[in-house]
Amino acid sequence: MVVYTDGACLGNPGPGGWAWVVPDGPFASGCDGKTTNQRMELTAALEAVRAFDCPLVVVSDSTYVVYCFRDRWWENWLRRGWVNKARKPVANRDLWEPLIDAYRARDDVDFQWVKGHSGDRWNDEADRLAVEAASDQVERRG
Repeated sequence: MVVYTDGACLGNPGPGGWAWVVPDGPFASGCDGKTTNQRMELTAALEAVRAFDCPLVVVSDSTYVVYCFRDRWWENWLRRGWVNKARKPVANRDLWEPLIDAYRARDDVDFQWVKGHSGDRWNDEADRLAVEAASDQVERRG
């Protein structure tokens, strides 16, 4: 299954929203009153991975999310005790840790990058839902 994810923030930090959407299928979105765009991107990916227990391709316009798995940053974070190359604590560990745990617990999740705001129908839909959640501060499912 393919699921598109996105995060949005009105100000950074500011009110934020996240969303995932399956093409021609279900969707979910949520919000946080004071957050960052990176946190919303991570939350969208985490919520998508938690929502499905079948083989999954998570499509995101966030290089922050996709490169972590593509380039296996997480392996070094774990090896170094959750510090980055600069020997500083990994930002957003409270979201990375459950996402990486969920990823490691299964062998059927892949991450794929898509250029944001490039006319990809489902990336645009995930963006619309995330911005709507950030603006309205309301969770939705459908």
